[in-house]
Amino acid sequence: MPFQNHHVTQTRRRFFHRAAHGTMGAALAYLANRDATGRDTISGVGGIQPATDGPRNIYDFQPRQTHIPAKARAVIHLFMNGGPSQVDLFDPKPELDRRHGEPYFNEIAQDVSSPEAAGGLLRSPFQFDRYGESGAWVSSVMPHLQKHVDKIAIIRSMYNSHSNHEPALFKIHSGRLLPGRPSVGAWIAYGLGSVNQNLPAYVVLDDPLGLPVNTVQSWQNGFLPPVYQGTRIRSQGSPILNLHAQNADPEPIARMQRDLLRRIDNIHRKQRPNNLELDARISSYELAARMQLEAADVLDISQESQATLKAYGVGNKTTDSYARRCIMARRMVERGVRFVQLYINGQIWDNHSDISNALPSACNRTDQPVAQLLEDLQQRGLLDDVLVVWGGEFGRLPIAQVSDKTKMKVAGRDHGPRGFSLWMAGGGIKPGVSYGNTDDLGFAAVENPVSIADWHATILHQLGLHHENLFFERNGLKEKLTDTFKPRIVHDILT
Repeated sequence: MPFQNHHVTQTRRRFFHRAAHGTMGAALAYLANRDATGRDTISGVGGIQPATDGPRNIYDFQPRQTHIPAKARAVIHLFMNGGPSQVDLFDPKPELDRRHGEPYFNEIAQDVSSPEAAGGLLRSPFQFDRYGESGAWVSSVMPHLQKHVDKIAIIRSMYNSHSNHEPALFKIHSGRLLPGRPSVGAWIAYGLGSVNQNLPAYVVLDDPLGLPVNTVQSWQNGFLPPVYQGTRIRSQGSPILNLHAQNADPEPIARMQRDLLRRIDNIHRKQRPNNLELDARISSYELAARMQLEAADVLDISQESQATLKAYGVGNKTTDSYARRCIMARRMVERGVRFVQLYINGQIWDNHSDISNALPSACNRTDQPVAQLLEDLQQRGLLDDVLVVWGGEFGRLPIAQVSDKTKMKVAGRDHGPRGFSLWMAGGGIKPGVSYGNTDDLGFAAVENPVSIADWHATILHQLGLHHENLFFERNGLKEKLTDTFKPRIVHDILT
C-alpha cells in the first residue's frame, strides 16, 4: 500500500527511485545482493552459456560458440510478401512465348485457387537479358539489381508445399505449415546470442504502411523462450516508444538505479524458477535500459552522407521508406545485431491481376534500395560476413489469371508454390551463380530442387550452426528449425 509523506504519494516504485540516489540505495543494493546470492559482495555475476545444442538454464543474448567455423555473423532478410513471379523476374521461359494463350489448366488444375479465372499460358510482358560476367538472367523491371548480379547467387529451384499465403508463410519463416513455431530469426538468436548486448539480437523493420500477412506471427518465438522473439523497431518517428526517460538522471545515478533493479529482479526471479515469461519481461526491461545508450545512434540515418542517402533512394516518395530501412539494417549489422528482417505492408507481390503494372510497382519500391544495400555492404567490407537473402513465400503460375478472358492485357498470375526463385549474397555465398531450374514453363522445380528445410539448413550452416545440433527440448522431443525433415545443405552455392 502507498503511504503519505507530507503532500506526496509515495509508492514502492517512487521509494526505490529515490533510494538509488543516496547511501540508502547503496546499502539496499548490498542487502539485495546478499539475499539473492548469499555473498557479502556486490560484484557482478558473470558467466556465458556457450552450448547451442541443448537446453540451458539461462536464456539470454550472450554470444555463444558455433558448431563449426562460421562464414557469416549476421543475416539481413529482405522478405518480399506475396510471392514474386519467377518467370517475370529471374527465370525466363521461351516456351511461354511460343505457347502464349495455349490452354494448360487441366495439367495444373490442382494448383489453381480460382479455376473460373484461369486462362491460357501467359508469356512475360517484360524483357529479359543477361547481365554481368556471370550472364545471369534478370528482367527489365529490376534495372538496379542488374548491375549487381555478380554479387548474388540465384536459386531458381525453390519449392514450398502449400499454395495459400498463410501456411506458406509459416513454412518459409518457421519450417512448418502450422502456426506456433519459432521463426528462423528466433532460432538464430537462441543459437548465437548477440555480439552487442545493447541492441536486440533479432530486429524486425516492418512497413509503416501496415503489417504483412500473418502479422506479428512471422517473427514469433513459438515455443522458444520469449526473449528470442523479433523486436519491432519503427522506421518513422521514435524507433521505440518511451525509450528515454522524461527527466534523465546523470549516468552514474542511472547506472546505480539499473544495478539496484537488476538485483531486486534477481531475488524475484529466484523465487519463481523456470518462469520464461518473467525472464523475458525482465530481460526486455534490461535491454531497453541498455538501448538508451545506443539505439538512438544506430537508427539515426541523418548521420549518413547525402550521397549515401540519395544512392539508396531516401527522399524519393516511391523508395524512401524501404531505403531508410535498408540503411538501418546495414547500421545494425555493423554494430552486432544478428538477424534483421525487412517486410512490406500487406503483400505487394501478390499480383493476381494486371501484372504488367503491379509487378513493376513492387520493384520500383524495392529495387534501388536493395541494390544499393549490396553495393554499400561490399564497399564497407561487410558483405564478406553478412548474409543477405531476398525472396518471398512462393512464386506464380505460368498461366494467366483473368476474370474476363477477352482482357488478357490486365491478366495476373495465381500462386505457384512448386517452383520459384530467390537469391542470396555475401556471408560465404558463391557470387554470380544461378542454381537449379524449373521446367520449360516455369511451373515446378525439376533440376536441383531446394526445399525450405534445405534453405534453412544452408543459412544455419553459414552461421556456423548445424541444423541437427540446434534444438530445444520440449515434451521429450528435440525440436529443430528443420523439424523431422532430412535437409541437405546446398553446397554448390557456397564458397
